[in-house]
Amino acid sequence: RVQVVESGGGSVQAGGSLRLSCTVSGLRFDDYAMAWFRQAPGKEREGVSSIIWSGDTTYYTDSAKDRFTISRDNAKNTLYLQMNNLQLEDTAMYYCAACVAWRTVLRPADFNYWGQGTQVTVSS
Repeated sequence: RVQVVESGGGSVQAGGSLRLSCTVSGLRFDDYAMAWFRQAPGKEREGVSSIIWSGDTTYYTDSAKDRFTISRDNAKNTLYLQMNNLQLEDTAMYYCAACVAWRTVLRPADFNYWGQGTQVTVSS
């Protein structure tokens, strides 16, 4: 069965950095585009960034542009999100998701497999 496991979340002060990881098993990782989503309390889940199967093409929403970097290592079945200059509004549960089709409109319903999430908390 497919397993998606995020890690790397934590508490950090504003301006700090975190690197999230997501390890996938049970499917052929390099057949899937991958994405990061986040959900803050009381808000809808929103897309953050996505990356194509090969890793050659990436997409960022405005909230992530210039601060976050998505990458993948297909040999390790692992997706990453490097987050720099974190702000209070970045506080959320971060989720990794897999999709058979490359997407730049990040709608949760379009993604096939999800992890349980990793919490990121940014304080002042």
